[in-house]
Amino acid sequence: MTDTAPVIGVLALQGDVREHLVALAAADAVARPVRRPEELAEVDGLVIPGGESTTISKLAVLFGVMEPLRARVRSGMPVYGTCAGMIMLADKILDPRSGQETVGGIDMIVRRNAFGRQNESFEATVDVVGVAGPPVEGVFIRAPWVESVGARAEVLAEHGGHIVAVRQGNALATSFHPELTGDHRVHALFVDMVRANRVAASL
Repeated sequence: MTDTAPVIGVLALQGDVREHLVALAAADAVARPVRRPEELAEVDGLVIPGGESTTISKLAVLFGVMEPLRARVRSGMPVYGTCAGMIMLADKILDPRSGQETVGGIDMIVRRNAFGRQNESFEATVDVVGVAGPPVEGVFIRAPWVESVGARAEVLAEHGGHIVAVRQGNALATSFHPELTGDHRVHALFVDMVRANRVAASL
């Protein structure tokens, strides 16, 4: 049935998992934490939250979920990454830490911690393509930015002359944390992407 609420997981290895679960539920999805391959297999889409990208990468390998996740993303499963999640979805990272891996899925080069350290965190309004209404309030915490994108990636938002939101097919990424603001429109955009993918898969 494609008219039921989509089931969307949040990769629950590290980071602000609870906030994403709340935001997805507010956007009319069934939200579940995902830690293991069998849990990943049961969802229609996945959010990779903010946190520490190196830690998330290493835990994803440890829990055996990295390769299944890469396979699902390659096969077209919708995925949304915020902050560290954006780094995880990049095909290439500038200055990666030793042993750091990514899921990939978006043809972009990302710079880690580009907007500064923890004490340089800030909030800013961001106009995001595909999100109706006033600008989105973005929370930037040790946030990355996108140095460049390939031809297949669409830039959805910029801040201070830097790319902070990108979409490529069923993959969405933002430098900032919309889940921390109470504004669920970016999550609603992702839920719509998951719904559209389920409809397309049923045809």
